[in-house]
Amino acid sequence: MTTTTLAVLVPVLPFLGALAGLLLGRTAPGFVRPLAVLPTLTALALAVIVAVRQGGDAAVDAATELTPTGSVPIELALHIDGFAALVAVLVGTVATCVQIYSTGYLRDDPRYPSYAALVSLFTSAMFLVVYSGDLMVLLVGWEVMGICSYFLVGHYWETPEARAASLKAFLVTKLGDVPFLIGLFALATDAGSFRITKVLASVAHGGLDHPTLIALLLLAGVAGKSAQFPLHTWLPDAMAGPTPVSALIHAATMVAAGVYFVARLLPVFEASRAALVVLAVMAAVTMVGSGLAALAQDDIKRVLAYSTIGQLGYMTGALAVGDRSAAVFHLLSHGAFKALLFLAAGVVIHAAGTNSLAAMSRMTGLRDRVPDAFWTMTVALLALAAVPPFSGFFSKESVLGAAEHAATGHTGPAPAAAGWTVLVAGLLTALLTAAYAARLWLLAFRGRGAEAPDHGRQPLTMTVVLWVLAVPSLAFGGLAYRSLPDWFGGDSLAPTLTTSVLGTGLALTGGLVVYGAWRHTTARTARVPLGAVAAHPEGDAGLVEAEAIASHTPAYGDVASAPDPADPGRLLLGPLHRHAATGFHLDAVYTALLVRPVLAAAGLVRFLDREVVDTYVRGAGTLPRWLGAAVRRAQTGNVQTYVSALLAGTLVLAVAALLVAAGA
Repeated sequence: MTTTTLAVLVPVLPFLGALAGLLLGRTAPGFVRPLAVLPTLTALALAVIVAVRQGGDAAVDAATELTPTGSVPIELALHIDGFAALVAVLVGTVATCVQIYSTGYLRDDPRYPSYAALVSLFTSAMFLVVYSGDLMVLLVGWEVMGICSYFLVGHYWETPEARAASLKAFLVTKLGDVPFLIGLFALATDAGSFRITKVLASVAHGGLDHPTLIALLLLAGVAGKSAQFPLHTWLPDAMAGPTPVSALIHAATMVAAGVYFVARLLPVFEASRAALVVLAVMAAVTMVGSGLAALAQDDIKRVLAYSTIGQLGYMTGALAVGDRSAAVFHLLSHGAFKALLFLAAGVVIHAAGTNSLAAMSRMTGLRDRVPDAFWTMTVALLALAAVPPFSGFFSKESVLGAAEHAATGHTGPAPAAAGWTVLVAGLLTALLTAAYAARLWLLAFRGRGAEAPDHGRQPLTMTVVLWVLAVPSLAFGGLAYRSLPDWFGGDSLAPTLTTSVLGTGLALTGGLVVYGAWRHTTARTARVPLGAVAAHPEGDAGLVEAEAIASHTPAYGDVASAPDPADPGRLLLGPLHRHAATGFHLDAVYTALLVRPVLAAAGLVRFLDREVVDTYVRGAGTLPRWLGAAVRRAQTGNVQTYVSALLAGTLVLAVAALLVAAGA
């Protein structure tokens, strides 16, 4: 088969698997698991073959016109360069691991057939985004992922948290997708085509008339899809869905789509220095804010969600300084260790028996009960904290090195202000990342929470996947930074001395500070019962309950639900803790600025409809009804009454005639 044919089959196979899974889910349940795993696994194998054949050489391009439009054509087009080939391998790897893992994690779930089909459809949509050479076809995959996320996040629709989270994810991402769609039309109008190669050629020849406007419109969609400030608020709440879905969304689909889109169309954004500065500021605020928020969360999945937001901030920061090689390198590295973090967290939650026990303050004794999750999550957390020689060190240092070069004016079209913004925020985030990673490890595996019931050994499909993902989390970065430049156009990805020393030093400092704070709080509270309200550092039961509700963790109605008084995050953040725990009240800001005005406008419209419009409608019918009633009363059926009325009328007419004659 040709490379083009193989590439076409990559998104088609998971789509067919999803269709077959939906059709046979009830009539032939024995086929559900093979239909979930085998098409995705085959698509992964084909994606690997496509990557090997492409080999980082000239891009593979093929196109056929979809339908005549009369103006800008829409084409079924492929554009597979080194970036697309490797990102597709990442998507296939993570999706396959998630499908295999889910066969154990959701083995008793009655809605597993629809879940597995939606995961396959989700995977197919991301493959379409990665391989598409036409922006309109890319948009189809972009939107299919949005609707899949709505259904998958709301998988546990019986719970109000899942229902609210699915709606929030859908609406917030659509808020960004509206300007994104306008930006795509504006871009195609200026470039004369939706074809990516033609758009980039037009940009190279200065063909964009409105580069800043187009770039900012597109960034709105990217901010929603990739959970960047200020449209990131949906991602922490999306943790109400099944944990394998979180791994898929965070590691290889949905949130990766926005970063990949900017990387693919980076020359469009480089045409506007203002857009690069906006992207840099967005990345900086996202990185630092998410790091502080992660340090205050008690739910293990919300910590990882804010971690994803921050790591995506690194990627958008690299794009803001004009280095898409560093951005995609970190995208690939992050995909491996973030998938491992979520799936290991799923094992931890599975060991506790229920998703509601994801609060780290309620965990204890898990190191011995889930050793596979303990060791693999330790590897993933070290990669997240960018500790050498784990993969996250090399990819994160490539981002910091690119920011340093931009800040000192050595390379790229980005202004120095963008470089300094990304560099300073990236170094501060390195400190915060190591801090919340260390806090997660200490509270989850060395915490003082109540002992959860032992639910036995985890399914083999879950633990095997953890060790498979641990390999790239450990070794990918060290091997890839030498070979990836050949795939990415030759830009060096080797760590630089200055940022390596600063980044690693800050990461070690963050980890050690958290460990010291944990030792201090543990010693201080060693003789205090965990369930005592007085043990809370701020001594406010109402505040504890409010923070528990805001962070979707159980309030401490019993001993096991009390917050861990040995939490170092409370000590380090101090009065900032309660603000960070709620995401700095950004949801409250949206409620005040958007939700309440919309509800008020809806209430006004309802009032006008009921009290004004309906009043006129009812009034228009009242007068004919009264006239009809009067006429109806005159119809008595009595002949004498009719004759009397006739004579009276005749008399009135006669009198009137006499008066007229007299007047004349």
